[in-house]
Amino acid sequence: MSLKDSFTPDEWYQVMTAPGRVGAAVVAASPSGVTGLVAEAQAIGAAIRESVSAEGRTPLLEAMAADLMGTPPSAQEVPQQDRPRSLDEARARSIEEVRRAMWLVGSKTGPEDLAAFRRLLMGVAERTAAAAKEGGFLGFGGEQVNDRERQVLDELRAVLGGDGSDGTQAPAPALVHETPPNGNPDGSGNSN
Repeated sequence: MSLKDSFTPDEWYQVMTAPGRVGAAVVAASPSGVTGLVAEAQAIGAAIRESVSAEGRTPLLEAMAADLMGTPPSAQEVPQQDRPRSLDEARARSIEEVRRAMWLVGSKTGPEDLAAFRRLLMGVAERTAAAAKEGGFLGFGGEQVNDRERQVLDELRAVLGGDGSDGTQAPAPALVHETPPNGNPDGSGNSN
């Protein structure tokens, strides 16, 4: 039995999409122009690839790497969700989905997997924020990470239970409830 078998298909989908959702939260906090969006999307992909292919990865990252190398899910396998109506809603939804994914990983894996997942997510967030300058004109001026991006990075650190950016294991967020945040981990809101 692999670690992936500990998760339902919907739960595994939430775990697998959490790195992209972290990047989406940063992008939604301060959208860049087309060039910036391309750089941020490339940063998301590169951070994920590097984390799941690094030596000494945990069983969770091994399972994620195996899935990334496999066939992507079909449109019928992907849970349907309403499109967010604003960038703020997109950021908030992304952060809530990351919170659920952290809860799932914390409840179904060990501390090493949780710490590795946290480092993966924070690495994606930080690289996305630093991928493109915000503000300025025609590439001049601006800043690498602006206030809105710093704010969402702080929000993500709170959700993830620490910053984890220095490679150390941050304390795990307290799992006070036996149920995931905001209802069912599949995001449906159904309790049955």
